[in-house]
Amino acid sequence: MTQTVAVLGTGKIGEALLSGMIRAGWPAGDLLVTARRAERAEELRTRYGVEAVTNAEAAKSADILILAVKPQDMGRLLDELAPHVTTDRLVISAAAGITTGFIEDSLASGTPVVRVMPNTPVLVDEGMSVISAGSHATAEHLGHAEAIFGGVGKTLRVPESQQDAATALSGSGPAYFYFLVEAMTDAGILLGLPRAQAHDLIVQAAIGAAVMLRDSGEHPVKLREAVTSPAGTTISAIRELENHGVRAALIAALEAARDRSRELATGNG
Repeated sequence: MTQTVAVLGTGKIGEALLSGMIRAGWPAGDLLVTARRAERAEELRTRYGVEAVTNAEAAKSADILILAVKPQDMGRLLDELAPHVTTDRLVISAAAGITTGFIEDSLASGTPVVRVMPNTPVLVDEGMSVISAGSHATAEHLGHAEAIFGGVGKTLRVPESQQDAATALSGSGPAYFYFLVEAMTDAGILLGLPRAQAHDLIVQAAIGAAVMLRDSGEHPVKLREAVTSPAGTTISAIRELENHGVRAALIAALEAARDRSRELATGNG
């Protein structure tokens, strides 16, 4: 691999991408990092053997720039990069709610931009990263993004118009499961189980169910019905979930997440 990749804003997600690229075969000598604090930059240099540079230096020398800063910091970062980014660079944004149009307007006309919405399981190589092309990005540019983010999980291409919906489902998705596990753990305690045992039971049930969903090819309704015996314990629980409107609440919650993503995209932070 001969392209130089710079990760700008190497927090948890940025570091996950960095370590994923190294495991996927990128030589450390072809990777650059930037960090706001000098001690963080030194930590990354020591841990991964990569060169720590300024944002301007990264823009001048890297073929691919991964913008992994917080959305509220994107404007300031683009101001730093704009004088140095030429149209032969690929800019990949991993900032929630930031559109490719916003980035394109801040850089030289014709700069290829790819928007990616990863989620936190990239930290354990089980992430889902949703990828969209900007106005000047080609299939080759999308392929570069897939090669990088595919090292820490799966990728999916969608039109940018679907990014807000993908953010609601995938970007925020892990939090919904953590919320559910938290509630089920409390229920286990109420039913008389120690917290640690309740937690272990629920986590393993979640892992097993996820693997079955992924590997069986069966519709979730069919998998649920396989657990649901006539007049049994499961159907009694599901009746209560329906009585309390859990399905409707989930749909409303995801709509709210989508709407908030749209607000962030328009700068209403």
